[in-house]
Amino acid sequence: MAIRALTQPTPPEDATETLLEFPDNRLLIDLCGEFDRNLAQIEHALDVHILRRGNQLAVMGAGDARQRAAEVLEGLYQKLEAGRGIDPGDIDGEIRMAPPEAEGGGRPGDQMELFQGGRVEIKTRKKLVEPRTDAQKAYVKALYANELAFGIGPAGTGKTYLAVAVGVNMFISGHVDRIILSRPAVEAGERLGFLPGDMKDKVDPYMQPLYDALNDFLPGKQVAKLIEEKRIEIAPLAFMRGRTLSNAFVVLDEAQNATSMQMKMFLTRLGEGSRMVVTGDRSQVDLPRGVTSGLRDAERILGDVSNIAFNYFTAKDVVRHPLVAAIIEAYDADTPA
Repeated sequence: MAIRALTQPTPPEDATETLLEFPDNRLLIDLCGEFDRNLAQIEHALDVHILRRGNQLAVMGAGDARQRAAEVLEGLYQKLEAGRGIDPGDIDGEIRMAPPEAEGGGRPGDQMELFQGGRVEIKTRKKLVEPRTDAQKAYVKALYANELAFGIGPAGTGKTYLAVAVGVNMFISGHVDRIILSRPAVEAGERLGFLPGDMKDKVDPYMQPLYDALNDFLPGKQVAKLIEEKRIEIAPLAFMRGRTLSNAFVVLDEAQNATSMQMKMFLTRLGEGSRMVVTGDRSQVDLPRGVTSGLRDAERILGDVSNIAFNYFTAKDVVRHPLVAAIIEAYDADTPA
């Protein structure tokens, strides 16, 4: 991409403008979006003003904001040049992320292609997944660099979604032979009673978020076939007892609802050639009163153990509807009388 960037005074104010020139007018149309909605999203988020002049975009505003807006526009244009589309989520992610670094240290050997130019991209069968915040980026790097990693933070921060994406990437690239996804079968504060059907019918409602993530990355028929062949397993945490999980990518979701004994049992299933990820939200423990969360115990006990990564998220990393972040912050700020 050939971009010419100029700064010049814009009377009557002291503000300056950065002028960006894009060689492909067709891609520039996609960059701007229908009725310039993409530009409007950037303007609103960064408090700048963007004008289109032929095949150029003039970015006006305060120095740092103007520079950041220019970096966002260049990053989005590079995605379009690579043949990818952009949606509001991509724009939000580009705005949140720090500019890509020239180097991508800490990358495991043959996963280098995932970290080109400082970017982190996870290839799956159906889509290319990119972290949308710096915390998500550090989390994904930790998943590739460590045999055991924890992702801890509020709902909507992508802990499980990114873990499953990395698992699918490692599976289709031959680094592991199977994917094992697990959750404690704990009801969220309400008694649902006995569920009809066989064992699969009874546990599937608890596992549905894991099915949803898998179906986002693999064609539905392929998911069904791999589950039938037991190359993908989705099972309650209780089913892990007595097993040694070798050459597998293993995810324990909603780990705050595992007891201390269950957590120890799960972590000691790790076998040769496997990766293990534990995700959870300490603010959403559904265990009976007086029962200690295994996630809290694991943080306390394993915090100083080498080769185990702990990654933390906050409301700023929420990538769902903006109201979700506001709701989380409001609940966090509320203290009982």
